[in-house]
Amino acid sequence: MGASPLEVPDAFAASYGANNPAGRAWIAGLPALAAEFLDRWALRPDGAAGHGMASLVLPVTRADGTPAVLKLQRPSEDNADAALGLRVWNGDGVVRLLDHDPDTGTMLLERLDAARPLSSLADDTAALRILAELLARLVAGPAPEGVRRLADIATAMLDQAPGAVGALRDPAERRLVRSCASAVAELVGEPGDRLLHWDLHDDNVLAGEREPWLAIDPEPLAGDPGFDLWPALNSRWDRVVATGDVTRTLLRRFDLMTEVLGLDRERAAGWTLGRILQNALWDIEDGKTALEPGQVALGVTLLGR
Repeated sequence: MGASPLEVPDAFAASYGANNPAGRAWIAGLPALAAEFLDRWALRPDGAAGHGMASLVLPVTRADGTPAVLKLQRPSEDNADAALGLRVWNGDGVVRLLDHDPDTGTMLLERLDAARPLSSLADDTAALRILAELLARLVAGPAPEGVRRLADIATAMLDQAPGAVGALRDPAERRLVRSCASAVAELVGEPGDRLLHWDLHDDNVLAGEREPWLAIDPEPLAGDPGFDLWPALNSRWDRVVATGDVTRTLLRRFDLMTEVLGLDRERAAGWTLGRILQNALWDIEDGKTALEPGQVALGVTLLGR
C-alpha cells in the first residue's frame, strides 16, 4: 500500500480534535485509513477532500471510471445506522450507498455536487417544498429492525426534562420547555414507525445528476414524521427573521410541510415540540442557560396557533 494522498484540512483537524485525545488520534490515523480503502476498493483520488462537522469526504473514481466519494467518519451513535438506512432507501431521494465497512464506518457513496447545496437556491419557498417532497419520500416506509426508536428517545427526554429545566435563566423559556414535555407526554404512546432522516435541512441536500436534488447525511430513526420537520422549518433562519413577521412565516412553512407530507397538523405540531424539547435538553447538557431564538419562536408559534 502506498502513501495516502489525503491531506486533512486544518480546520477539520482543529475542530474535531479540540480537547479530545481520542479525536486527535483518529485524525492522525486518517491518511492511513484513506490509503487502506483506496486500495481495498480500487479507488483513485479525484480532487481535494472536503468536510462537514464530523466526516471527511474525498472525491474518487472507481475502477470502472464511475465518480464517487469516500466518506471517512469516526463511528458514533449518530452515524451507526446510516448505512442501514441508506440501503433501505436505495437511492430513492437520497445519496446512493456503493460500499460500506461497518468496523470503521467508512462509506463509498455516489458523488453529488458539493458546490451546489440546496441552501444555494435563492427561492425560500421552492427550497422548502423540495425539502418537504424529499422528506415525504424518505418517511414513506417503515424503519428496519435495529434502528434507534423515537419511543426510547421520547421516554428518556421525559425523564430528563424535570431536572434539566431549572438550568434555564428565563422563566418563560422554562415554561416553554415544560409545555413541550407535556406535548410529548401525550404522544409518547404512539411514537410511529417510519424511517426518519432526523437531520434534513437545506445544507444536507445536494444537486445530483440522476435527480436534481438528493439528501445526504441521514441519522436514521424509527418514529413519527412530525419529529422530522424541525431542521427544515429552521433552515435559513436569518431570512425568516428578515420577513418581519416570524410567526406568519413559520406557520406558512409548517402548513406547507404538513400538506406535502400529508400529516395530521396537531400530531405534527406535538412532535415538532418534541424536537424543540430535544434541542433544549442538548443545549442545557452543553451548559447553556438560554434557548436558541428559533427554538423559542417556533415553540411559541405552535403552542399559540
